[in-house]
Amino acid sequence: MADVDVVIIGAGLSGIGAACHLERNNPGKRYLILESRAAMGGTWDLFRYPGIRSDSDMHTLGYAFKPWGDKKAIADGDDILSYIRDTAHQYGVDSKVRYGQKVTAAAWDSATACWTLTIARGDGEPTSLVCRFVYSCTGYYNYDAGHMPDFEGVNDFQGRLVHPQHWPQDLDYRDRQVVVIGSGATAITLVPAMAKTAAKVTMLQRSPTYVVSQPAVDTSAERLRRWLPAVVAYSLTRWKNVTLQAITFYFSRRYPELVKRLLRKWVGLQLGDKFDLDRHFAPRYNPWDQRLCVAPDGDFFRALRRGAAAIVTDRISAFTAKGIQLESGEHLDADIVVSATGLEMLPFGGIEFAVDGQSMPIPETFAYKGMMLSGLPNLAVAVGYTNASWTLKCDLTSDYVCRLLNYMDRRGYSHCVAMHRDGDVASTPFLDFSSGYITRAVDRFPRQGTRSPWRLRQNYLLDLLGLRFASLKDSAIEFHRAPGSDG
Repeated sequence: MADVDVVIIGAGLSGIGAACHLERNNPGKRYLILESRAAMGGTWDLFRYPGIRSDSDMHTLGYAFKPWGDKKAIADGDDILSYIRDTAHQYGVDSKVRYGQKVTAAAWDSATACWTLTIARGDGEPTSLVCRFVYSCTGYYNYDAGHMPDFEGVNDFQGRLVHPQHWPQDLDYRDRQVVVIGSGATAITLVPAMAKTAAKVTMLQRSPTYVVSQPAVDTSAERLRRWLPAVVAYSLTRWKNVTLQAITFYFSRRYPELVKRLLRKWVGLQLGDKFDLDRHFAPRYNPWDQRLCVAPDGDFFRALRRGAAAIVTDRISAFTAKGIQLESGEHLDADIVVSATGLEMLPFGGIEFAVDGQSMPIPETFAYKGMMLSGLPNLAVAVGYTNASWTLKCDLTSDYVCRLLNYMDRRGYSHCVAMHRDGDVASTPFLDFSSGYITRAVDRFPRQGTRSPWRLRQNYLLDLLGLRFASLKDSAIEFHRAPGSDG
């Protein structure tokens, strides 16, 4: 006998959204949200470094059913956290969260058509929970530790070395010399935020990334909000931004050299001729082979122009007592070094899956429509886009899960499973971005195929058709009734 119908794992942006979808579309389902940490919010509660913000606009990062009401479209972390918690309270899902509950293993039993979850509790006492359906909304980052390279001589450094994922709340960087190692979204966020009070902030990058300036306030969205009801204005803005994202991605992949020139020109307009653009702002990869970094209102470029920040493109030779020695021979003095060197990936919370006593390693599975794993019954995973806002795909996945649950209830099915048969399609990596944090861990993920429905499509419009409107009947999905059930 199942304790609940559905268990949602994770109380972050996607987990709270999933619960709200259940409340809206499957009001009769009994569900719980299991959260390993002591607070709601996921990424937006964990990360507390200066300037933490979204790198996507909140009209697409926000939920489809809950209009974003703040003026700033590129939002601060605290505002996003408030949005998640307000949504949870509005739909009553906050009462369904169980904190300090880390799912370590999940075992499926075909005889009962149930999952048994093994849970490590915060008090150290293990427990278990039986459910019929598991929806993993853990994301794919390791919340316990970020990526920290093995820097030579780091123990000789007499200053303070910190990682953004575990930001010390007592860190005082006023009037200090700061070096931020990295060139990704976290570094682009940290540099202008710390430059407001630090003596000098230097961003040390091994290689450049693409950085674009974007208005923090969407003026067209604000005009629509004045003229139209909030829900209508939000929907129109959402579709406008989805369309622009899709066009940008298409042109970046179709005409990479043209987009490269445009991006370089825009950076030149921001910085003028005082910076070596070819050295510091000419990445070796094509646009959207990795995510573009966003500078709201050009804050990163402003910090560089006024001299509060600097950028150095070089490799680290070793840490010294007073800073960092570079391979070029230059030495960067530093009181504080921030290693914004990326995150460690941990697919689906590191849960160990088994079916009828047989271990099911995640890398041996295939992803069906980017949201179910072959051979694992009654399981869905929320994985967002790499080329657009995360929540766009998670909303569609939650829609699909709700439709799937209702479909099985109407027809008396106890469970379903995606089946990838040998020879269906060729195998390719689950994520095709070239970012270091992905390439370091891609072998821990499931596989994807070269064609539908095993292809992980980075296209919201196609997924909208395939997940929200397409038939649930599919030759790749098997539906079953529990042994002994009628019918």
